[in-house]
Amino acid sequence: MLKITNLQKTFNAGTINAKTALDGLDLHIKKGDFVTVIGGNGAGKSTLQNAIAGVWKPDFGTIEIDGVDVTNMPEHKRAQFLGRVFQDPMRGTAPDMEIAENLSIASKRGIRRRFVRGVRKADREYYRELLKTLDLGLEDRLSTKVGLLSGGQRQALTLLMASMNRPKLLLLDEHTAALDPKTAAKVLEITDRIVKENELTTLMITHNMKDAIAHGNRLIMMQNGRIIVDVEGEEKQKLTVEDLLKLFAQASGSEFANDRAILA
Repeated sequence: MLKITNLQKTFNAGTINAKTALDGLDLHIKKGDFVTVIGGNGAGKSTLQNAIAGVWKPDFGTIEIDGVDVTNMPEHKRAQFLGRVFQDPMRGTAPDMEIAENLSIASKRGIRRRFVRGVRKADREYYRELLKTLDLGLEDRLSTKVGLLSGGQRQALTLLMASMNRPKLLLLDEHTAALDPKTAAKVLEITDRIVKENELTTLMITHNMKDAIAHGNRLIMMQNGRIIVDVEGEEKQKLTVEDLLKLFAQASGSEFANDRAILA
């Protein structure tokens, strides 16, 4: 579903501030895989997702989604392939619009559409049923402005919006990092269910080693723009945080220096 070959990206190239964010990265993800990504600050995690989404154009290399080369495809044209949830619950929704209106916009992501005032009754009933699956009581608040929701409610709604059209690839960029532990656990529970029920191919960046181990069927660790650890299946299921730290040390020759990830 995702094939990345020799991806390279350097910011401020040719200056004293040059920073290589992706250094010949290769990554192949099969359809239906749920891959968690972890690494220290500056490892290249978000740059990788931004490259896939078309925010950055790579200096070299190729990106293919479901057999389509999107390397030079504009960001807005990739919307038909991708769903994305960001770390900030304020992103991904229109705060001054109703829940129903936000869902209506999301339902038409990546397709040509015309302007229609309001939301049809039939659509509102469909959105009500979708919202029931979140178990947050939002199905009775279709007319509520999204800006009035809590961070957890808003992130759950954004996740629903990003996945409702079953994108080829769902990108989750530390989407629970801004939430308190209890709310984060609820959003991750919803994430697991949505990914499983819709059989979504998913790439989830997380700052939390325990979450990286507990969720998904494959885990990769990044450092200096490269993938240095890649485990999946039964090997991943048996991992502990201590095991992951040892794997990192063996692959990189140094200790993992991100207390936030270790202690989260």
